[in-house]
Formats: sequence, structure tokens, C-alpha cells
Amino acid sequence: MKVINVHERALDATAEQVGALIDSLASEEDGLWPHHVWPQMEFDRPLAVGATGGHGPIRYFVEEYAPGQFIRFSFTKPKGFNGTHRFEVVQMPERAVVLRHTLDMTVNGFSLFSWPLIYRPIHDTVFEDALDRAQTSLGQTPQIVPWSPRVRFLRWVLSGGKPRPQIPPV
Repeated sequence: MKVINVHERALDATAEQVGALIDSLASEEDGLWPHHVWPQMEFDRPLAVGATGGHGPIRYFVEEYAPGQFIRFSFTKPKGFNGTHRFEVVQMPERAVVLRHTLDMTVNGFSLFSWPLIYRPIHDTVFEDALDRAQTSLGQTPQIVPWSPRVRFLRWVLSGGKPRPQIPPV
């Protein structure tokens, strides 16, 4: 099954400011990843082509990286996730700057079931939370949407009954 999933937000910032958020991923100064409520994004070394890591059970490596512009990761786990996900800065004609996350993969095997039932609702929430964190890092008011009952339930199950609550990014 082919999956293309896009999350994006226009930000009141320069392309350089938004690119710096991408460059901060998995660092002490990470201004993009919502690690305050989701498993931290971690790598075996600073961001560079070949760095391996991921977040929670999702594993990947840096396939392509243009500092300040985009980063693309290639999945290694879970089994059945075949493809990439990327963050990129998109300069729009009307001078708006968009931060976009694109997931482009095919799923097979058990992932034909786990993607739509478990991973997709969590994925959609994580990346909306990342865009909220980006807005907060840029000094803007985030567009926080309450987590769905399904996501709250999945977090409860996956945490063994001890999920962290939804809190705004700081």
C-alpha cells in the first residue's frame, strides 16, 4: 500500500530561521521535535548523511541533508515501512515560509494493519505537535489541537497505562 502523508504550516519567519529548526533536530537545542510529550529523536552522531537513529520504535538513517533547507530519512524499522520521511523549508511566492513534513513510503506485511490502526493516528499527532513546537520556538502562538480519544487511548496502551498528558510546547 502506498502512503503519502504531508503536514505543513506557514510560519511567520525567514527561511533561515525555519531551516535552523531542522538543523537543531536531536540536539540539546532542538526547537522542532516535540520531545516534551513524545519519545525523543536521537542519532548516533550529529545530523549528517549516514547518522542512524530514530524515535521510539521508528528507526531510520539520514539519507540526504542540506543544512538550513531539508533533511530526508530512510526507514529501517518497523519491518514493512519502506520509504522515507523528510522535513523541508518551502519558500512560497507570497513570501510566506512553510515548514513541511512528508512521509513517502509503501507498507507491506503486518504494517498493512499496524500503519492505519496504530501508527498513522500517532504519526499525524506527532507531526502536528512538531509544527506547534516550531511555532513556539519562533515566538509564535501554536495552533494546538487536542489529541483525539484514539491517540490518548493508544498512548495509554503503549505506555502500560502511564502516558504523559498533552501539554503545550515550551
